[in-house]
Amino acid sequence: MTDTDPEHEPADTEPETDTDPTASGGDTDTLLVSSLEESTGKTAITLALARLAAAEGDSVGYMKPKGTRLQSNVGKTLDEDPLLARELLELEAEMHDLEPVVYSPTFIEQAIRGREEPDELRERVQEAFETLAADHDRMFVEGGGRYDVGGIVELADADIAELLDARVLLVAPYEVPADIDDVLAAAETFGDRLAGVVFNNVPDAAYDQLETDVVPFLEGRGISVHGVLPSERELSGVTVAELADELGASMLVEDGRDSYVERFTVGAMGPDSALRHFRRTKDAAVITGGDRAEIHTAALEAPGIRCLILTGGHRPSGAILGQASETGVPILLVQTDTLTTVERAEDIVRSGRTRDAKTVDRIEQLLSDHAAVDSILG
Repeated sequence: MTDTDPEHEPADTEPETDTDPTASGGDTDTLLVSSLEESTGKTAITLALARLAAAEGDSVGYMKPKGTRLQSNVGKTLDEDPLLARELLELEAEMHDLEPVVYSPTFIEQAIRGREEPDELRERVQEAFETLAADHDRMFVEGGGRYDVGGIVELADADIAELLDARVLLVAPYEVPADIDDVLAAAETFGDRLAGVVFNNVPDAAYDQLETDVVPFLEGRGISVHGVLPSERELSGVTVAELADELGASMLVEDGRDSYVERFTVGAMGPDSALRHFRRTKDAAVITGGDRAEIHTAALEAPGIRCLILTGGHRPSGAILGQASETGVPILLVQTDTLTTVERAEDIVRSGRTRDAKTVDRIEQLLSDHAAVDSILG
């Protein structure tokens, strides 16, 4: 046992205590998955990449330093992303480590008043990371909402990447060339830590231009594009039936219950304006008062409207129900007012089906088919 006796160790070995692998991740490779905006599929991509790495034999861990998907304004952790990660990746980690900062509206108010100390928060994040990274080859760190969220307490995604010595994968949407301004701004923010970009949920109409013109432009600027994932309806919306269930709505007309809803429009204008507006809308639900028969009629005449959500508990007339049945447009009835219903419905579609095992499975396949996974994982 003399070879492990501290008295018999050479004196020059003592400084090696600085090589604690948890100090900055050590031998643990750390990838922070950030995004230009909310609802870009960041969670599903993070977990899918972790599972792809695990399939290659790596031990993987997960962390979301800032909990941003909260169901209430108080400081209780209700972010579903770390819960899903713990389940899908079979992690034993504690929630307070997986999500050390609960970035709630109350927390933000306290931070603005100077009641949250950035240095203490950074220390909390780093300690949690060290605990999580200790037993893993790779750590997958999920950013919070947009990449600039957290700047109030010096914990924006770029700050976290620096703190945890992480490479950054940026998840970005794309519809028109002007969207690339946002990619360039983010790339400048992350600097040398940016490992590359994955475009997600790219509509068919934009796909060719992105691959033909935009990708070469970005790579000419030194920004690697590791993948272009096409839009899939099942990943970009919720069915009317799912929406009714989440809203606690009564379904007065059930025809079309399996149609997908990707966006909402509020019927608060006159009938002529409403009809013009509705005809320019695609895969949408109209939210309006149950007593606005002229709006109901206009919505039922527009081909892109997938359902009517009537607020205030007001049942429509038999004529409206008959018209809806004929056109195959379901009608949902809720007791809440229009503003509350809009807020709840948007939250449902925004989070949608992007946070369940089936979605992560599909994103895993899309990454395998349309992205350079080996380059992303490094």
